[in-house]
Amino acid sequence: MDLQLKGKRAIVLGGTRGIGRAIADELADEGCDVAICARNEDQVKDAVAALAAKGVSASGASVDIADHKALGDWVRSSAEAMGGLDILISNASALVQGADAASWQKMLDVDMLGAVTAVDAALPFLKEAAATSGDASIVAISSVSSVNSDSPSSYGAMKAALIHYMRGVAKSQAPAHVRANVVSPGTVYFKGGVWHMIEENMPDMFKGAMDRNPMGRMATPEDISHATLFLASPLSSFTTGINMLVDGAISNRVNF
Repeated sequence: MDLQLKGKRAIVLGGTRGIGRAIADELADEGCDVAICARNEDQVKDAVAALAAKGVSASGASVDIADHKALGDWVRSSAEAMGGLDILISNASALVQGADAASWQKMLDVDMLGAVTAVDAALPFLKEAAATSGDASIVAISSVSSVNSDSPSSYGAMKAALIHYMRGVAKSQAPAHVRANVVSPGTVYFKGGVWHMIEENMPDMFKGAMDRNPMGRMATPEDISHATLFLASPLSSFTTGINMLVDGAISNRVNF
């Protein structure tokens, strides 16, 4: 299926590993020019080289998502360098589960305010692109933890707040044909990721998580990127404001 992404321009926050890297790779495979950011400068350089080798324009920078001025400046400069912006992917996360004040602050600064900052910086470019082509899109990566709550958690609560925020963006920007959607993964396994670390260091916890997955496996980053690219693409031009669970039926939530 042609996703009609060739020639589009995309920004991916947290684009060097895991879900973000899979999204950046697939965007480049579809012919998108891609700009990525992450904290590790060496990982950014390696990812940019791999993306450029696919025959598209690729750039990247080491950016601390919690430094909101630096993030906003980078989003604007990257969009300008690409000659505009059609797609924004907000994927970066502090990945902390605690309920103490420090955990709340990290999740607020990175997951929530990072997304708000990036959206605010990107919107003028997205609106301009939509005025020309009829469609531009934002996709935020949340989590199945946003809809499951067994104990107080800054992670789940902030991921839920992100869904609420993106719904508001979708509603307010619909007249401009700028869409905003969310993908909420379940457990995602990749080498060097959280669940890989748990597998190595807490095997009983890992086995319990696997037992809870009805499909008998965890998601791959590519499982999540496939859904993300579909929502980001013009093929989804009338889909906005949704939260797409990609969780292999691990949750009990019924989405009406």
